[in-house]
Amino acid sequence: MSAPTPETAENSDSARSSLEALRTEIAKAVVGQDPAVTGLVVALLCRGHVLLEGVPGVAKTLLVRALAASLQLDTKRVQFTPDLMPSDVTGSLVYDARTAQFSFQPGPVFTNLLLADEINRTPPKTQSSLLEAMEERQVTVDGTPRPLPEPFLVAATQNPVEYEGTYPLPEAQLDRFLLKLTVPLPSREDEINVLTRHAEGFNPRDLQAAGVRPVAGPAELEAARAAVAKTTISSEIAGYVVDICRATRESPSLTLGVSPRGATALLSTARAWAWLTGRDYVIPDDVKALALPTLRHRIQLRPEAEMEGVTPDSVITAILTHVPVPR
Repeated sequence: MSAPTPETAENSDSARSSLEALRTEIAKAVVGQDPAVTGLVVALLCRGHVLLEGVPGVAKTLLVRALAASLQLDTKRVQFTPDLMPSDVTGSLVYDARTAQFSFQPGPVFTNLLLADEINRTPPKTQSSLLEAMEERQVTVDGTPRPLPEPFLVAATQNPVEYEGTYPLPEAQLDRFLLKLTVPLPSREDEINVLTRHAEGFNPRDLQAAGVRPVAGPAELEAARAAVAKTTISSEIAGYVVDICRATRESPSLTLGVSPRGATALLSTARAWAWLTGRDYVIPDDVKALALPTLRHRIQLRPEAEMEGVTPDSVITAILTHVPVPR
């Protein structure tokens, strides 16, 4: 591989600075939650989608809205409810009496950043309306495929599945999400910081007043993605990713292990993380850093393991401990 030219290195550094600035802008509205912020940035770099899970009131929606305010991208929001229909998301054919013809009325999915709020509060039929959009970057209505804008990212929020009135996402849809990020309750210090901000007049509904400004757009994002694509991946690292994923398929605690798509996703996210940290090559620590958010939603626990308190994160953590790390 040829060495990068000074101009290429400068473009890469500029793109990295723009993506790092996103984290600074989001921090103006959201206290803590650094892993979730990093996950959203990684998803942008990998052309992937993100599922944010946490109890109500931990700033899941605010986090995505702050990301949208920091980007010069078209953004739309859909509040998923039990009565939401698939056509409310994708769009539908509307009859025009003046022309006696049907015309397509695009739904909110035709945007750059779609906030799918509380996605597991709508029935599976409507949840599945996003499958084609997330995988193929298009929507087919009346047999006609209609491409979505580029870039396109679905950032979905959901409450934990044990909450009343939720519909667990089917495995096929979960697998379409590049990352599943958990948004925990804040620490005592962070919660005090939140209360202090509100006491000083912070309004989560007015991010502009909070000082959140667009710092990156399609050009910066495309330059960053091009730089990530040049990050070197050795055969040893590829083998390490495969060994981790194959170990999930052999785990006695699981009925479903990680598919080859999951292995590809892990390699992609590790590559993006390596570039964000300033390296042009991937090391095992990059794979370990992204293993939990990339794989936790791609495995299924056996009922008996679940009853014993085993969690997807604990299974993946144990596998990372036992799979040999390449030198």
